[in-house]
Amino acid sequence: QETPDQLACIDEVKVDMEGPVHMDRLICGDVGYGKTEIAVRAAFKAVQDGKQVVVLVPTTLLVQQHLSTFSERFASFPIKVAALSRFSSDAEARQAIEGVADGTVDVVIGTHRLLTSSVRFKDLGLVIVDEEQRFGVEHKEHLKALRTNVDVLAMSATPIPRTLEMAVTGIREMSVIQTPPEERHPVLTFVGPYDDRQIAAAINRELMREGQVFFVHNRVKSIDRVAKRLSELVPGARIAIAHGQMGESALEQVILDFWNREIDVLVTTTIVESGIDIANANTLIVDRADSFG
Repeated sequence: QETPDQLACIDEVKVDMEGPVHMDRLICGDVGYGKTEIAVRAAFKAVQDGKQVVVLVPTTLLVQQHLSTFSERFASFPIKVAALSRFSSDAEARQAIEGVADGTVDVVIGTHRLLTSSVRFKDLGLVIVDEEQRFGVEHKEHLKALRTNVDVLAMSATPIPRTLEMAVTGIREMSVIQTPPEERHPVLTFVGPYDDRQIAAAINRELMREGQVFFVHNRVKSIDRVAKRLSELVPGARIAIAHGQMGESALEQVILDFWNREIDVLVTTTIVESGIDIANANTLIVDRADSFG
């Protein structure tokens, strides 16, 4: 069921896409407020109008997530969705690039790898940028070159000041989603000194309701030690580690296992912060929160 803000957003995006001037709209909304739903509908509209769609995301993990969301939603329509990221094999990447060039791929989802000169589009109509604040100015400049003749839809829960200023001064249009979905509970936040007992209690409480836990520890050097300590505190929990210095396939496997609920506690660096949607993970513990920006 769409929220009133979502419906308003969808209408604004439709009007923009049908207007004489190309769309350049920013959608702001908290995590889980349904920004992706608007992207899915905009993509569907663009494909129905005979155009191709690019969904640009900052991390490979998000590529997998969006690939499953878009594929699932478009399953009963003749829409071809492809992905391009460092998890794609050479053959898959070549196939995606060729499909985009000859028009057989309608929606392509990928990281900034999509912004390289080797990727050519037959008839690009819409660029969707997810987690817009994570892309650097040079990526956005590359997008600006596309922007003259394509619609751009950017989504972010935390837009950077430069983007906000453009929205406030009217250079870009902006839609805000403020109503949470009906069954959304408010997030409870507790701040306090490090306490083994409290951490064990929080993890155990989550495991009792068959949920999962993110434990964010932002130092690769000591992450193994932290994971070992957690396994002593909560002996029954299945604990795994994820950080950016792991091999690609190992990292992907850990995240997929967590996704498939084969891991209870994921001890990780801030690699998880980029919008990964794991519905079953309801507790996030941040170690040494004072050292974060």
